[in-house]
Amino acid sequence: MQRREMLKFGTAGIAAAIAPQAANAISATPQAASAPILAGFNVRQHGALGDGAAIDSPAINRAIDAAAAAGGGTVFFPAGIYLSYSIRLRSKVGLWLDHGAVLLAAPSPLDGTQSGGYDPAEPQGAWEPYQDYGHNHWHNSLLWGEDLDGVSITGPGLIWGKGLTRGWDNEPGRADTTKPGVGNKTIALKNCRNVLLRDFKILEGGWFGVLATGVDNLTIDNLTIDTNRDGIDIDCCRNVRVSNCTVNSPWDDAICPKSSFALGYARPTENLTITNCYVTGGYELGSVLDGTWKRSDPKQHPVTTGRIKLGTESNGGFRNVTISNCVFESCQGFALESEDGALVEDITFTGITMRDIRSAPLFLRLGTRMRGPRDARPGVMRRVILSNITSSGASPLPSILSGVPGHPIEDIKISDVYLQQVGGGSAQMAALNPEEREGAYPDPHMFGELPATGFFARHIRNLEMSNVEIATLSADARPALWLKDVVGADFFRLRLPQGDASAFHLHQVRDFRSSGSRKIADVSIESAEEKKL
Repeated sequence: MQRREMLKFGTAGIAAAIAPQAANAISATPQAASAPILAGFNVRQHGALGDGAAIDSPAINRAIDAAAAAGGGTVFFPAGIYLSYSIRLRSKVGLWLDHGAVLLAAPSPLDGTQSGGYDPAEPQGAWEPYQDYGHNHWHNSLLWGEDLDGVSITGPGLIWGKGLTRGWDNEPGRADTTKPGVGNKTIALKNCRNVLLRDFKILEGGWFGVLATGVDNLTIDNLTIDTNRDGIDIDCCRNVRVSNCTVNSPWDDAICPKSSFALGYARPTENLTITNCYVTGGYELGSVLDGTWKRSDPKQHPVTTGRIKLGTESNGGFRNVTISNCVFESCQGFALESEDGALVEDITFTGITMRDIRSAPLFLRLGTRMRGPRDARPGVMRRVILSNITSSGASPLPSILSGVPGHPIEDIKISDVYLQQVGGGSAQMAALNPEEREGAYPDPHMFGELPATGFFARHIRNLEMSNVEIATLSADARPALWLKDVVGADFFRLRLPQGDASAFHLHQVRDFRSSGSRKIADVSIESAEEKKL
């Protein structure tokens, strides 16, 4: 039976499909189970049934405790369905999910009682209002660990967060996220070191498929995640490698580095690489995992997310980040945000292909929402390189680079970029001067319609573009580039849409230079209060 059919028929269908494999695992002789990976820590040898009906988490936790007591080891899940509540990870213990193994999140109790449910959410301090509830708690998860060293979850099996909530109010058929016994994350790690997550799959991950907070030396490789909110959140982490992952997350972000105040202090996410990943929000839940890749109906699901975004939680900042060789499809574009006092610096975004982008292809925002301690000051965003990017079929929104008055984005280099926009902007749109919205939630749609086809740039210091082409699918009355309060703007070899619209509309721009472009003559301007070119 195909995975799609398993999903259709629910737990019973999965159980029926893998029953022969489960039976073989149960009946395995000691000799057959003598491989090192099975020695002593097979969950079935500790009482797990894997039948999809009995709650197996007590037996799984016994196997993990036995491995830890032995000084470490691998806990093995043979084929079967392991219906579970909270599983508590331990240092120097790994989990291996074999082919046919399904770790299934049990339903959260709807009455809000702890009996039979997930571990209770731990109490938090005065900083809890600085980020959403899901970021402040880890224990109320299917798999969780805190203050651990040397942890792995590997193998080709599936983790299905079917019984987890997504943290949205009034979600039909789901328990209130804040009630005792309710689980809302698949994997949650806090203050851990030397962690490996590799090769497994996540379906319906709850609020977060993976939430790593304050985790150092973290490797996430070859995961396939088909989920109903965030795929991977990397919060306040250092020395992180994310590679070869596929994430379909129509309702929220796919891969989302953050730097919240959830640890009780501001800690940056730094020394991070994300490479060779595919992110999307355009497919029906479950269809990426089963390989049918069924497109979601835009009429039923007009807004998709599914992107890579740094933010929104951004108290500690982002430093030394490289995102490379990734594909975005049927989702929003790349977002880089400092909203809560974050220092964002030394960011590289390169070798990216985007198709069917539902908002701005590129969104850089330095705002002053300042959700955090009162003594925090507005952040800084500087030294950002965006290169070797192609985007096609984007929305009417241009790419957005926007600071706020008194707090500009600094030192931005954009090169070797092709942006195909849908076009169709009117003369009325070209005349807009959008409000600042300094403290608003950062989102590409936050300013409404914008007066540019290719780039809307406001409050910038030192902006350089070279070998950038902006194309439109239909005629657009807006300028290709709209600049306001920009100091030090250098443009070289731009290819811009043909037609009557201006190439640049400048407002309060100083030290402007453009050369080598076909549509406009070389020009150098010391200062322009308002000028069209």
